[in-house]
Amino acid sequence: MNKTSSILFPCLRQYKWWIQMIIYSFFVIAGQSIGTLLGRLYFNNGGESEWMATLVQVVGFPILFPFLWTTTAKNDQITETNTPNSKKKHLASFYVAIGIFNAADCMLYSIGIQYLPVTTYTLICASQLAFNAIFSYFLNKQKFTPYIVNSLVLLTISSVLLVFQTDPGDSNKASRKKYAVGFLCTLAASAGYALMLSLTQIAFRKIIKKETIRAVVDVTVYQNLVATSVILVGLFASGDWKRMSKEMRGYESGQVSYVMNLFWTAVSWQVFSVGCVGLIFKVSSLFSNVISILGLPVAPILAVIFISDKLTGLKAVAMLLAVWGFVSYMYQHYLDDLKMKEIHTSPTGPKTMLNHEAQLSISSYHSIPSCHNIIYLIRARQLI
Repeated sequence: MNKTSSILFPCLRQYKWWIQMIIYSFFVIAGQSIGTLLGRLYFNNGGESEWMATLVQVVGFPILFPFLWTTTAKNDQITETNTPNSKKKHLASFYVAIGIFNAADCMLYSIGIQYLPVTTYTLICASQLAFNAIFSYFLNKQKFTPYIVNSLVLLTISSVLLVFQTDPGDSNKASRKKYAVGFLCTLAASAGYALMLSLTQIAFRKIIKKETIRAVVDVTVYQNLVATSVILVGLFASGDWKRMSKEMRGYESGQVSYVMNLFWTAVSWQVFSVGCVGLIFKVSSLFSNVISILGLPVAPILAVIFISDKLTGLKAVAMLLAVWGFVSYMYQHYLDDLKMKEIHTSPTGPKTMLNHEAQLSISSYHSIPSCHNIIYLIRARQLI
């Protein structure tokens, strides 16, 4: 009975893991696509405040308070009571640092979406996968393979192509300057976001050391709390808050639409944040970024349909290259999965299998629980 339970329990964990993966992935794709589209609509309809566009990316964290309270179990309270002060200081330092970094990164994204069409903006954001792979190599010990390198090259070319993109009706010098500023800010934001993901993965491994929904909500809430505080200081220091009422009255779609746009933008980005952080601690920062890139075609397609964004030939080529880069990256994961299955079914014996496992470097599937793999390892340990 005990042996059966010990085998079935990992299987149930696997199903639970896949359900969480699907939910987190949906949060990332839906939140990112809707948030990007609403952000562009804000500027299209007369919104002018970069600080407000930045604030709505992080200010929605209070909607997560119910999850923060409901996921606080007795065991968590005991753990928090017994947590050393040194760990609390490290955790607080991490939240402050990552929150300030997040505020600066969101400002760069806001400038990018203000000056660029959604299609161009989204395609440049695809470069974050390349940046994340580089940071993962140095910070998270990510190994490069030919397919991953191919993916990085394609994504880089995809972004470089957009340097030569100009809108037919915006050939004047001022528009070209804004395009260049938007391009550079979005590229810098993508690099910063990739670095933030890798640092968050390190924090989960070395400081937080918990794989719970509460841990995901904690990271999302506290880093956004710090980011919101920083952005509010900037909003009041810049004097933008004085123009908010005038901006709302002059909003082309009306005052109600103005408020609803800001509200749902804030909600969308919080949904994205939860999904993103969840994927980081369930798999890796690189895999979280891959899922984010998976939603790459969604925002441009929605932009073409709902806000008449232009999809030029150069943008279409850049999008195809970006999707090709994503497929190349995922194919590497497919090969890694096959290699794991071959090792687990190898007739050379459990000891050899375990040695191979110790030597095998797999980018993100290290964290994926497999019912077959767990059972095989249990039997292997019984035989050793």
